[in-house]
Amino acid sequence: MAGTAFTRQVGNLPADVTSFVGRRHELAEIRRLLSVSRLVTLTGVGGVGKTRLALRAAFEQHRAFDEVWLADLSGLDDPALVGQTVAATVGLRDQTTGCPVRALSEFLSTRRTLLVLDNCEHLLDAVATLADTLLRGIPELRILTTSRQSLGITGERVMRVAPLPVPESDGARTLKALERYDAVTLFTERAAAVLPGFALDDGNREAVATLCRRLDGIPLAIELAAVRLRTLSVDGLVERLDDRYRWLTGGSRTAVPRQRTLHALIDWSFQLLSPAERTLWTRMSIFPGHFDLEAAEAVCSGDGIAREDVLDLLDAVVDKSLLLREEHAGDVRYRMLETLREFARTREPGPDERRTLARRHRDFYLRLTGQAAAEWFGPRQVAWFSRLRQEQANLRAALEFCLREPGEAAIGLRMATDLHRPHWLPNSLFIQGRHWIGRMLDAEPDRTAARAHALCTSAWLAFTQGDAPAGEPLLAEARDLARELDDPVSLSQVCLVSGKAAHNRGDFEQAVPLLEEAVTLLTAAGDGFAVAIALLALADATGCLGDRARAGELFERGLALSADREESWCRAWTLAIFAIHLWRQGDNERATAAAREGLLLGRAFDDRLSLATAVEVLAWILSAEGHHTKAAHLLGAADAIARTVGVSTLRMGRYVEQHQECVAVLENQLGAKRLARAMLQGGRLTLDEAVAEALGAEPASEEAGATASAASPLTARELEIAELISQGLSNKEIAAALVVAQRTAEGHVEHILAKLGYTSRAQIAAWMTAQKAEQDTT
Repeated sequence: MAGTAFTRQVGNLPADVTSFVGRRHELAEIRRLLSVSRLVTLTGVGGVGKTRLALRAAFEQHRAFDEVWLADLSGLDDPALVGQTVAATVGLRDQTTGCPVRALSEFLSTRRTLLVLDNCEHLLDAVATLADTLLRGIPELRILTTSRQSLGITGERVMRVAPLPVPESDGARTLKALERYDAVTLFTERAAAVLPGFALDDGNREAVATLCRRLDGIPLAIELAAVRLRTLSVDGLVERLDDRYRWLTGGSRTAVPRQRTLHALIDWSFQLLSPAERTLWTRMSIFPGHFDLEAAEAVCSGDGIAREDVLDLLDAVVDKSLLLREEHAGDVRYRMLETLREFARTREPGPDERRTLARRHRDFYLRLTGQAAAEWFGPRQVAWFSRLRQEQANLRAALEFCLREPGEAAIGLRMATDLHRPHWLPNSLFIQGRHWIGRMLDAEPDRTAARAHALCTSAWLAFTQGDAPAGEPLLAEARDLARELDDPVSLSQVCLVSGKAAHNRGDFEQAVPLLEEAVTLLTAAGDGFAVAIALLALADATGCLGDRARAGELFERGLALSADREESWCRAWTLAIFAIHLWRQGDNERATAAAREGLLLGRAFDDRLSLATAVEVLAWILSAEGHHTKAAHLLGAADAIARTVGVSTLRMGRYVEQHQECVAVLENQLGAKRLARAMLQGGRLTLDEAVAEALGAEPASEEAGATASAASPLTARELEIAELISQGLSNKEIAAALVVAQRTAEGHVEHILAKLGYTSRAQIAAWMTAQKAEQDTT
């Protein structure tokens, strides 16, 4: 999942994280551990509540950090993608050619961040390496992980999450005494949600106490039991649990009792399903992530389950709390808890049925990606973009199947290539795209048109990242293969990628004839998307060579093509680059309109580089029109947006000269100090705030912290500590307020004294007062 963070607010934590029962002691212990260690791991058996506890801890401490992020790794199977997945979670796209972990480290280095890595047990080595690398390079970072096993790296503090406290068999049984046990409180709350009016009373207190004790206080087990109150009394629950435990005496003797108990409860819930519900539920375990009704009908029907019966059966399973119903962007989707999914997989008849299900799963997502690629350049573009974003775990599983099963790599090559336009490209998932296509190319060496297409696609992704050394050999092989096959489609793709490569490196003389030929060949082939891409590059290259009239005609032709097909992504990019062309001609009014329209279209795809480009050119226009402070805000905002995809506006190729000229004008008009303040304020805007300001909204008022930071040699963290010093707090009190070790706070104070050339805390307090006074007069 990709999320959004806000300064001093929780980033992408679930909205219901405030719903929590007990665990006050555990939360206090997590706070203590995070104050003395930068890596804390919560371990424990599945279903014990590690994730919920971590989320609550993060929620309660978010004010001590600039940003708090949750990265759920449960749906990720490939260790090679851990770094990129975490980077994408914090909003950092893999635009750069370098290691995503290095880009992530650079991105987080200026923030006080709490990173929650959830469900790490199946990726221990990769997560351990990532955590160790990030912690070594980012002094202000804290990491909280959940796993069934510790990461095993230096500096890690491990906290075992125990089940909720339960009443002893011979303990007190008064209502007041029972209410002190978190397990009882949890069961009572969940029971009341299922059975309105349910309350702990003298008539059920003994049964509730017994039930919670027999379930060992495992939250998942308690919640599943509470659901059964729709049809059973608490006494009936206890009686059935007794029967079920006797039946499950053949379980593993090496497993801890809690694991056997949870297994028994899940199996009991499973047995309460009808035969058809059981079959559907076990089949749905093939989905590693979220899925929708269409997918369930396609993959899980047949062999005894009619397609038209899937909806009712699925509804019944949801009602029995063995499947979660969630809404994503207005679409209803379903998810099986990992603990339940593991259990369901043990109930399959055998490996042959599992392989059949996996093939059905792959076939469904193969059709889905093929349809998305075919319809991408059209009115359903935004819908396909959102849909495939939600399906990432399923797409990975389908691609893995193609690599795992003999004879399936050719299909995998087609699928990975089909994902280029609707998924890899608009999401800036360049590393992922190259990863999967590269693996498929290695697994499927046959010299076919599909291979030529995949080679071109991988080269395109490499050139987009500026990785010409990797892209050139791929393109050369694609060119040789296309000529060998004499395939016109492959030849047209080679021509397009060759022209884009020349355009990217600034060789416009070579780019223009290649792109002109590509437009002709692709138009004949009826590939509207590729034609739009070729026209955009050709228009920009033509303009850079000085033929502005023809460039304008080419831009208009590309816009007309997008409008005719009712697509938005190519149009957003064309408008952003066209705005630069119009600005160079002095047509600020049309340039502003083009850039703002591009912003509106690009926002639907969260295309950060497109958005940064449009915001940047609007800053140039505002500067030219004398709106210097607003221009500085937008320059700062554009740079911050671009950095989320690993690119600085200071490194945007041929536009660097225009950027530097704009900065020079603004520094002359505002002065270096005011310019730095305004750009810093713009850089602190959220994406929505930056887009709103670029569209003409009034800029947000300048915050005291931003002004002080721009005018001082101190970092944001040091400024906060200086403010606490000015309030009279001791080092120990500062450490408690910021949830850091006291020695860390003392180190910051020493750095502040050294930077400011002072010898006492009183001097720091006086300096902060002066900073505030200067701000008030600015």
